[in-house]
Amino acid sequence: MEKALINRINENGYKKLAMKVFVFVIIIASFDFTIGRVLNYFYFTQGSGTQYRTTYSLEKSTAEILVFGSSRANHHYVSEIFEKRSNLTCYNAGRDGNSIFYHYAILKGVLKRYSPKIVILDFSTHEFVKNQDSYDRISSLLPYYRKHPEIRSIVELRGPFEKFKMISNIYPFNSSILSIAIHNNAEYNNTQREDIKGYMPLTKIWNEPIKTDSNFVQYELDSVKVKAYDSFINGCINSRVKLYIVCSPSFIKYTYKEYSVTIGQEIAERNNIKFYDFSNDSNFINNSSLFQDVGHLNNEGATLFSNRLIDKISETEKNIELVH
Repeated sequence: MEKALINRINENGYKKLAMKVFVFVIIIASFDFTIGRVLNYFYFTQGSGTQYRTTYSLEKSTAEILVFGSSRANHHYVSEIFEKRSNLTCYNAGRDGNSIFYHYAILKGVLKRYSPKIVILDFSTHEFVKNQDSYDRISSLLPYYRKHPEIRSIVELRGPFEKFKMISNIYPFNSSILSIAIHNNAEYNNTQREDIKGYMPLTKIWNEPIKTDSNFVQYELDSVKVKAYDSFINGCINSRVKLYIVCSPSFIKYTYKEYSVTIGQEIAERNNIKFYDFSNDSNFINNSSLFQDVGHLNNEGATLFSNRLIDKISETEKNIELVH
C-alpha cells in the first residue's frame, strides 16, 4: 500500500514536470513565432540600406544588365554609364564583404524569375582562399532561406546544424535587428546618401604611394568556392545569359598573376567566358587620385573604369552594340 502510494506520488510528480516543460516549450515557441514574424515584417519593409538592396536584387530587379560581386562591384561599376552606352537597363547587385557564395545565391534567385541579357561578375584577388569568414558571411542570406528553396544548399554551408537553427523564426534576423530599426526610420532614410541603381559612389582621394606585391603564394584552394564559381558560370550558360568576369583595378602593383585570378581565368576560358583582368592596368595603378583606398576606386575612377570595360567588351564582342 505504502509502495503504491509512493509510486502514485512519483507518477504525479513526473506528470507535473512534464506539463511544466510542455508549457515552457509552448511559451518559448510562441515568443519565437511572434517576435520572428515582427522582425520578418520590418526586415522586408526596409526602404534603404544593404539589406534592402539584397531583397531588391533577389526578388524585384528586372534589369537587363546585372553586376555581381563584393564591395569592389558595389563601388566600381556605374550603372548609369552601362545604361547610357548599351541602351539596356542596369542594376548593381554587389554587396560589401561577401564572396562567391553570396553572388551565386543571388544569381540563382534571379534566374528563377527571369534571365538578364548580360551578367558581370567582379572577381576578387584571393577569391578562392580558405577562410571561415566567407562562410560566416553567408548569414546575410538567412532571412531568405524559407522563401527561396533554391538558395538553401548555399546557406547550409555555414555548418551542419544550420537547417535545424532555421526552425527558429528569430534566428535569421539575429544580426539584423539594429539595421532593421534604422532603415525603417523614414527620417533617417531621408538623410542618407542613396545608391544609384545599386551603385554606391566613393568620393575620397587616396594620397599614399603605390605598394608592390611580389609575394606569390600558391595557397590551398577552397574547393567549395571553386565549385560555386563554376556553378555560377554554368548557371549563366544554361540560361543563355552573356557573362563577363572582371578583375577590377586596385592600387597595388602585382609582379605576378595572383593565384585565384589565374585559376578563375582558366576556368572561365575553359567555358568560353571572357575574363578581363584590370589588376595591373597602367591607367589606374599610375594614378592614385582615382582611388579612395588601395582596394577601391572613387567615383572618378569608377567612371573611367566603367567606360574602359565597355570599350573592352565592344572591342572583343563584335555582336554587342555599344554606344561610344
